[in-house]
Amino acid sequence: MVSSSPEVKSNKHHGRNIQKIRVYMGVKQEALATDLGLSQQGISSLEKQELIEDEMLLRVAEILGVSAEMIKEFDEKNVINNINNVRDCTFSDNSINSVAGTFNPVEKIVELYERLLTSEREKVEILKKKDNGN
Repeated sequence: MVSSSPEVKSNKHHGRNIQKIRVYMGVKQEALATDLGLSQQGISSLEKQELIEDEMLLRVAEILGVSAEMIKEFDEKNVINNINNVRDCTFSDNSINSVAGTFNPVEKIVELYERLLTSEREKVEILKKKDNGN
């Protein structure tokens, strides 16, 4: 009988992987819920699901700015290892461009901030409409 290690099994828990990625990116459940058209409780429930259908994974991945495959195969140890490798490297003036050219963290932060700001503006509009209706 072949059994998989618990470590491999834990990597395949789509909901937990979404939660980890969301937390690493600083996205609150409420913001993700708004973007998906769900409630915060819906996101909480989603993050408890071991397997999530591809359509929902694609929607979540697009909102978080990652691939669905990254959610499916997320490996926290590899992420930490990659961060440590980049941090521990010493760069010459010319070599920094090859790494920085592929990923600009400032642009990613601005993109995430703009997405969060848009989400908050949408929430304000919903609350205004709700308040005007009363």
